[in-house]
Amino acid sequence: MRFGPIWLEDARVASMVVNALLCEEAVRRFYQLHAWVVTPNHVHTIFQPRTATPMIVRWLKGRTGRAANRILGRAGAPFRQDESFDHWVRSAEELRYLIEYVEDNPVKAGLVQAKGGWRRSSAGWVTGSSVPFWA
Repeated sequence: MRFGPIWLEDARVASMVVNALLCEEAVRRFYQLHAWVVTPNHVHTIFQPRTATPMIVRWLKGRTGRAANRILGRAGAPFRQDESFDHWVRSAEELRYLIEYVEDNPVKAGLVQAKGGWRRSSAGWVTGSSVPFWA
């Protein structure tokens, strides 16, 4: 079941969000990304911050929101919810559980049969079912 706007269903918007997530890890090195998924109506990430988490979230939401609105012709309109859910991971076991939760999200939503089949996720990316979005 889908709730809320599904702007991330647009491949141009979803690809831009994936590129931003990967760029912030590889180029700016704001965090170490452990898992991520971009579904039609929301994004999940698990990362170990290398800078202040509020700055990371503000930068990612601001950059991707403005770019998505340009792509969709919605300049000046709100794109993202103001909220985010921050959680400190306290053990390797909890990290494994949360990675599984994030990567299984498209399966639970009925978008694919297996987590590796969702190309806009760390599971799809790792299994080779995806091609780089910048290629």
